[in-house]
Amino acid sequence: MKKVMKNLVIVLNLAIMFFLVTSCGEKKSEVEKPVGPNALTKAEITDGWQLLFDGKSFDGWRGIGIEGVPEGHWKIVDGAIQKIASGDVPTQADGQPVKGGDLITDKTFQNFELKFEWKISEAGNSGVKYNVDESVSIKNGSTGALGYEYQVLDDDKHSDNLNPTHRSGSLYDMIESKGKVLKPVGEYNSAKVVFNGNIIEHWLNGKKVVEANSDTPEFEELFKKSKYHNKKDFTVHKNGSIVLQDHGNDTWYRNIKIKILK
Repeated sequence: MKKVMKNLVIVLNLAIMFFLVTSCGEKKSEVEKPVGPNALTKAEITDGWQLLFDGKSFDGWRGIGIEGVPEGHWKIVDGAIQKIASGDVPTQADGQPVKGGDLITDKTFQNFELKFEWKISEAGNSGVKYNVDESVSIKNGSTGALGYEYQVLDDDKHSDNLNPTHRSGSLYDMIESKGKVLKPVGEYNSAKVVFNGNIIEHWLNGKKVVEANSDTPEFEELFKKSKYHNKKDFTVHKNGSIVLQDHGNDTWYRNIKIKILK
């Protein structure tokens, strides 16, 4: 009898061990593996996110008013879109540098969340623009987009830091970013823009640094004090493009993804 009980205990212990091992294996398999740059997790796909940059090509992007990308000014390096410093771009036969300009998405978006990662060169300046009507820039004969801008800057060494609304994460020339934690030059920062109806939010490294309602007297006053005050329909909520700014400095962008809001 004792031998039977002993064998039963052994069998039960083995069964318990097997259950624990298989259960742990099931739980482990349910944990989503992290993905690399320029990819979507299963959760993001389920949540409706889509990539705007595949990490390999300029598919979905072009220069403002042209079919292709301004060659010599933009390239893809290590899975990132890099803006080449203007002083390092190739020259034409007449010795003048090749023409540059902002990069714009082929698609337009109205209400959305936009995520991206960016890093800037020392004393560099750039930005990500949204609510951009390409036809306005073309009409003005400009290769620079006109729209709200998430400022990208080396806050320590670029002279634009003298204006608080020109510092990283700010709604450029309108609202200063506050409470931010900025990564050192050469390291990637994570950013998010929420543009939904009248609501505008800028996030930097997980912290909300700008929040505004464009349909308020306060916002109207900020607009009137900005450099855009004489731009007709600037604040009108459009079905617009996303733009990477050519400000002449080395800048890198990756993990650019968007979710449409209804």
